[in-house]
Amino acid sequence: MFFILLISLYTSRVILNTLGVEDFGVYEVVGGVVAMFSILSSSLSTAISRFITFSIGKNDLEESTKIYSTSIIIQVLLAIIIGILIEFIGVWYLYHKMNLPDGRLDAAFWVLQCSIATFMLGLISVPFDAEIVAHEDMKAYAYFSILDAILALLIVFLLRVLPADKLIVYAVLNLAVCVFMRSLYIIYCRRHYKECRFVFSIDKRLLKEVGSFTGWHLLGESAWIINNQGVTLLVNSFFGVAMNTARGIASRMFGLVNKFSMNFMTALSPQITKTYAEGDLKAMHTLLFRGTKLSYYLMLFLAIPILVETPIILQLWLKTVPDHSVVFTRLSVVSALIIVLGTPLVKAQLATGDLKKYQIVVSSCTIGVFPLTWIAYKCGLPAEYSYHIFNLVYFIVLFVRVALVKDLIDLPWKKFLTDVYLRVFVVSALAGIVPFLLSRFQPESIWRLIEITAVSALSVCASVYTIGLNAEERSFVITSLKRFLSKKPVPSA
Repeated sequence: MFFILLISLYTSRVILNTLGVEDFGVYEVVGGVVAMFSILSSSLSTAISRFITFSIGKNDLEESTKIYSTSIIIQVLLAIIIGILIEFIGVWYLYHKMNLPDGRLDAAFWVLQCSIATFMLGLISVPFDAEIVAHEDMKAYAYFSILDAILALLIVFLLRVLPADKLIVYAVLNLAVCVFMRSLYIIYCRRHYKECRFVFSIDKRLLKEVGSFTGWHLLGESAWIINNQGVTLLVNSFFGVAMNTARGIASRMFGLVNKFSMNFMTALSPQITKTYAEGDLKAMHTLLFRGTKLSYYLMLFLAIPILVETPIILQLWLKTVPDHSVVFTRLSVVSALIIVLGTPLVKAQLATGDLKKYQIVVSSCTIGVFPLTWIAYKCGLPAEYSYHIFNLVYFIVLFVRVALVKDLIDLPWKKFLTDVYLRVFVVSALAGIVPFLLSRFQPESIWRLIEITAVSALSVCASVYTIGLNAEERSFVITSLKRFLSKKPVPSA
């Protein structure tokens, strides 16, 4: 994760400087058009991942093979249908509605085509990604992620030396990397997992279950995409591509910060599903309590220095910092902290397969971000209000999730609120006091950044250990550290 973080920071900086503010904004907004359609693919992807993990948790090889074969057929058909749909709607929007700089329409067209092809390849390879995660093959997952980051670095160097239109070259190179990486995933899964043997048959019962699961999950994904990519298009419409560039920078920082906790959740999610499949709700609750706190604390290590020292971090990262990037970045980091608190509950709810009530209620709440942002912009409020609205809505939804999930898995919700949410809020407040005060009484410099980063790490560690963990968890941490230092196996959480 640290290796990928360093590469991502460097590549984002070079790409912005090489493409320029306008072309970078064009890439972000055109990519947003394609991402709008990922609501369909993401829902099916989640369904396939859940069913594959559930079958592995039951040690049912025949069921796993059926799910694998059926999911391949579904994803190929879906890729063709959505690809055609994006082509027609995306091209129309590009030529008739999108706010683009003069002379960049043709380049934007080729970005759109490459984005569509990349999107379709991603769809087809979903079952293979799900297999690796379901088998908890995190070593392979890490190696593939590192290779992907190295290839992204190679793109940066090629982008600087190739003489053609930089925006088109960037889109084509990203597509080439996608083709290569997707091929590796497919080859690896076929060689290592017994159930990855394609049989041309569709299990009607499974298709019905996947369809039902996907349909309800689509509600939540629709709200998420509209609140992100839809708002990106709103920003383009009201403020132009320069503001899209600032939003793109904030989105990349969101992704970098979020990657730490999401990689943790990638490892945790199969365990949540498998413990539910085995009927071990007590173990599932333990995973939820500890997983929520630990994923949040991981993110907090990065979040505090970024929130306090955003201007100099962006300056060191990008050299040229687009207007509004500082405020957008700070607000997006707050968004990441809020979202990570609800992610384990989402995984628990998906494990049950009972989505109807949960998705109707949560989606009805979260979908309000888009119209509220549109109203705010119509009233003349500045661009950053989209983040304020997003953060307020998703903070309220944290408690809505708890209320809905508690009945599905017999979650002790009062204990969850006090032992998880209350603890992380107190830890956040205490851990941020000293770094914030240091920034108020010292001039901005690279040395202050280093000092605040070190102090933040110590402050987070102290706050987490004394307040953020209960007695049992502190004992587990100490035991795990001792065993790690003595090279003995770490006990199960």
